[in-house]
Amino acid sequence: MAVASAVPGSTFSKQLLFALLVLVLFCDACRKVSLQVPSHLKAETLVGKVNLEECLKSASLVLSSDPAFRILEDGTIYTTHDLLLSSEKKNFSILLSDSQRQEQKEIDIVLSARDKKVLMKRHTKDQVHRRSKRRWAPIPCSLMENSLGPFPQHIQQIQSDAAQNYTIFYSISGPGVDKEPFNLFYIEKDTGDIYCTRSIDREQYDQFLVYGYATTADGYAPDYPLPLLFKVEDDNDNAPYFETKLTVFSVPENCRSGTSVGQVTAIDNDEPGTLHTRLKYKILQQIPDHPKHFSIHPDTGVITTTTPLLDREKCDTYRLVMEVRDMGGQPFGLFTTGTITISLEDENDNSPYFTQTSYTTEVEENRIDVEILRMKVQDQDLPNTPHSKAVYTILQGNENGNFKITTDPNTNDGVLCVVKPLNYELNRQIILQIGVLNEAQFSKAANSQTPTMCTTTVTVKVKDSDEGPECQPPVKVIQSKDGLPAGQDLLGYKAMDPETSSSEGLRYQMLGDQDNWFEINENTGDLKTLKILDRESKFVKNNQYNISVVAVDTVGRSCTGTLVVLLEDSNDHPPQIDRELTICQQEKDYAVLEPVDLDGPDNGPPFQFLLDNSANKLWTLEPHDGKRAILRQRHNLNYNYYSVPIQIRDKHGLAAKHVLSVRVCDCTTPSECRMSVKEERDAKPNVILGKWAILSMVLGSALLLCILFTCFCVTTAKRTVKKSFPDDVAQQNLIISNTEGPGEEVTEANIRLPTQASNICDTSMSVGTLGGQGIKGQQSFEMVKGGGHHTLESSKGGLQGAAETGRYAYTDWQSFTQPRLGEKVYLCGQDEEHKHGDDYVRSYNYEGKGSMAGSVGCCSDRQEEEGLEFLDHLEPKFRTLAKTCAKK
Repeated sequence: MAVASAVPGSTFSKQLLFALLVLVLFCDACRKVSLQVPSHLKAETLVGKVNLEECLKSASLVLSSDPAFRILEDGTIYTTHDLLLSSEKKNFSILLSDSQRQEQKEIDIVLSARDKKVLMKRHTKDQVHRRSKRRWAPIPCSLMENSLGPFPQHIQQIQSDAAQNYTIFYSISGPGVDKEPFNLFYIEKDTGDIYCTRSIDREQYDQFLVYGYATTADGYAPDYPLPLLFKVEDDNDNAPYFETKLTVFSVPENCRSGTSVGQVTAIDNDEPGTLHTRLKYKILQQIPDHPKHFSIHPDTGVITTTTPLLDREKCDTYRLVMEVRDMGGQPFGLFTTGTITISLEDENDNSPYFTQTSYTTEVEENRIDVEILRMKVQDQDLPNTPHSKAVYTILQGNENGNFKITTDPNTNDGVLCVVKPLNYELNRQIILQIGVLNEAQFSKAANSQTPTMCTTTVTVKVKDSDEGPECQPPVKVIQSKDGLPAGQDLLGYKAMDPETSSSEGLRYQMLGDQDNWFEINENTGDLKTLKILDRESKFVKNNQYNISVVAVDTVGRSCTGTLVVLLEDSNDHPPQIDRELTICQQEKDYAVLEPVDLDGPDNGPPFQFLLDNSANKLWTLEPHDGKRAILRQRHNLNYNYYSVPIQIRDKHGLAAKHVLSVRVCDCTTPSECRMSVKEERDAKPNVILGKWAILSMVLGSALLLCILFTCFCVTTAKRTVKKSFPDDVAQQNLIISNTEGPGEEVTEANIRLPTQASNICDTSMSVGTLGGQGIKGQQSFEMVKGGGHHTLESSKGGLQGAAETGRYAYTDWQSFTQPRLGEKVYLCGQDEEHKHGDDYVRSYNYEGKGSMAGSVGCCSDRQEEEGLEFLDHLEPKFRTLAKTCAKK
């Protein structure tokens, strides 16, 4: 298919002429595929399948040269309508196209009829035209953006070589035709002329890829679809604009020339890389316009300073009117203007200064923590920043520390205060020199000078006031001899009235005297001793004894002073030593004497040590370095206590005699000292008990006797308690425990006290066989007391004769047995000191051979050889007891 193109005329001066180029592309035949099919094929019949990837892997378009067949993307071939093969063979091609690579391939398909029937011709023409394998390439075509027409505007014509043999109809599809934007292009189907219907905006659509088709009247496509690329040529129809509408830059004041302020950027929507988007920047105006401080790079838009004279205090903000123009800044280029703001950052380039060169104020004496003056300063730097906040300093006149100056954070004023009382009598006027600086350091800019501190003078006048006495100096020292006796006078503390410069009219009182050494004269303040002054007292520290004195005037105003009595040391204390010594023989054979002198160093060592003649036989005394001496044994002594008399003198000869108690022991350290019992007893000194020790011993002995007497009384009381049996001990029946009525009568048993029994522990009780035939034999309960014989007998028949005359009530049995059992129990409870006959007190060590049924109590008199058959015939109540015992 051939393509012809015509470039429409344009009203623009830049119309370009394009030459028509004819490019011939050859479509390589991949292979030929032969398929055998029936001569008659119905619509949508599967013909066969071919492998398209072997021919062209990335086919973007798959078409059939014969409209009677439809080719799917996987290579499957279907008929589009009923088909009757007019000859034995039918040829058509599968057309493959890759629009990106501009590559086209074809596969020849040969259909062979299975039955030999006369085929009808598909076309009225006798011979079938075989399509040539070479094609015309599309001619590049461009459209001018914003074309003025006239519309429709002819842009290109396409023609097919098949038009020589067929009647060809042309059509197009793609963006601008049947896709967005719709109906921008159309083609005349008979001539192949393509037209544009309206102007195009390149910023919206920069190119269009349209496919052209050539088909016969019956839909046969003798040629491949022809890709047509319409490129839209850019027109300079967009002016550049600044990227940021509001642009604010900042730069420090006094900065150097060439300092970068910021960069402005603009955007142009026209085609990049063309003259339409080549931008140039420039500054149209500076506000304020004098002097010029800024410049801009025309290509990059970077703004820099041109002078170092930017002063925020003169102008803190500048505005620049900017222009950006395309077409490389040519006059016919499109442009846009904008305004940027440049703010100057403050630097501390201005020193604060006082609004007055001097100030005068006054204050009453003795006033403290009072504001006396406020001073204002001016600073041209930015307010409420460290560059303008003031720092005040008192340079001269405040040597005594009476004043303090601070900064008011709200007003930035200097506040002068009195923090230490002033004295009118000493100084009636004070002149202060005050300086001021900023919190921030001064900026060393290129155009700034060396900063100087601004100063001012403040004259403070002190006003006189009637004030109380003054204790000056606060601490007064007087000297006194050590050992000064009571009743001696000493010079006391003197206060002064500042108004009269005298002590007249003042009264003195003593506030502090720890050991009550002195009394004070109320009028003069002098002292008088009440005790002997002792430098070695615990209240004396560093030879000083302190007294607090208060002076009061006539109206009650007072001051307080301290009087220090400095005691001169005298040699009034001989050397002292610890008199208890221990010598451990295993470690050393000597002891070290270290005396102490309470006097001062001038009346202390070196010491002189003298040993009494009575101790020379056993001991030697060796002086050592004037402060110590060594007491050594002449030979090894026995472990014992020894008295050693010695004498110790200080450097001035004041001596004292001491008798040392030296303990010679077998040990390594004194705390481990152990001596024999005899040595300890022989060496043990006499011990004298004090009155409190004797009283403690007496009280302890009395308490011990009370405890023993209490125990004896309790034991005796227990022995005299009379023991008795409970009332129902012989009931032998189960009784409900919570009933208060009397027990049942003993109707099934006779109780007998054996004549042989002499002890209740040898007496036994047994129950005969209880059954429906009565009790076999005769049973009795006997008790012997003091050789007497008492018997309670009962004779019973069967259960039917329960009312016989031989029965006794429980109360009769109780009245007979209770007194005798109680007496027997009492006699059994006597101790060994109250021994009775063998018939009463018997050792119960051996209980005899046990029965098969086990022991049933100490009161049973039934022999071991008797049977236990009666246990099988118990009454109901006894059965309950037997079951309960069996469960336990």
